[in-house]
Amino acid sequence: MTQLPVRFAILGFGHHAVRRLVPAFLRSEHAMLRGMWRRDRVAALQDCASHQIPHCFSTREELCSSPEIDVVFITSPDAMHRDDMLLALSHGKAVLCEKPLAMNAAEAEEMNAAAKAAHALFGVAQNFRYNRSLEWMREQIAAGRIGQPQLAHAQYVYSAKTAPRKWITDSNLACGGPIADVGVHCIDALRFVLGQDVLSISTVARKDDASGEMDAYASLQMEMTGGVYADVTVSARGLYRTLVEVVGSEGALVAENGLTVDRPVKVVVRQAGELVETTVIDNSDGYIRMLDSFARAFRGEGSFAASGDDGVLNMRGLDAAYKSWATGLREPLL
Repeated sequence: MTQLPVRFAILGFGHHAVRRLVPAFLRSEHAMLRGMWRRDRVAALQDCASHQIPHCFSTREELCSSPEIDVVFITSPDAMHRDDMLLALSHGKAVLCEKPLAMNAAEAEEMNAAAKAAHALFGVAQNFRYNRSLEWMREQIAAGRIGQPQLAHAQYVYSAKTAPRKWITDSNLACGGPIADVGVHCIDALRFVLGQDVLSISTVARKDDASGEMDAYASLQMEMTGGVYADVTVSARGLYRTLVEVVGSEGALVAENGLTVDRPVKVVVRQAGELVETTVIDNSDGYIRMLDSFARAFRGEGSFAASGDDGVLNMRGLDAAYKSWATGLREPLL
């Protein structure tokens, strides 16, 4: 017997939902978009009509309490994640929450503990864990293709000045600048491909007139388990670029555009300075795979790749990164 798709509602509908999530739901086998809420009621009604979303909820409470919804997908600004999640949990909903999970690790730990106490499925929308390019790199590393990993680097560059999410430059709503906005993706991607965790972080960062007290671009040097030293470099003041690379004792993996779903990703394997393999991998179904995975986990069919525990660990990384920037010292993850 064919099972009906799991019913999702987006709380905090905005540009990300329009650009990424709505198209992914349309192609999803196990997840369907049944409702939404956003602060601007006029815009919400327009969005529901444009995207044929059946339930245009008038309040957060109405969405979270609706018997027509199984999963609340929180895509609101960072500062709202904690309250939005606790509201959803109070109505017995499973929660998938955008990154960064909260404004700090203490909030993330509270959210994760609340989900466990409620026996509710809780995941973080670290969508790159469902990118086939990162999965391939993870498999090659685990198989010993490049020997023992020693060095790693993840980079994410974009222009905040042209970004449609205007709230990301508001320190009252955003956890931070690019360290929090995309650095969390870099930290999580390296944790995922290496199968290691972060022990300590040392940060240098710059502010500018547009960023106010937040970071505009930064470099994080991380000590990881397994004897790996890793760098995360981020900027909200450049042209779009992403990169993931890992150097081991027997070779290197390099993925230009490694954190993108908009174009095929070329991953190369190098050994002794020579190019030994090139593979081109399409990540265009990454969001679809993420939604389907969460829906199947909701049914009890397998697990979701980015748990609440992962969200807490990533938030501890962000806390350490910002603390290091303030103190000028290497900071351990607490």
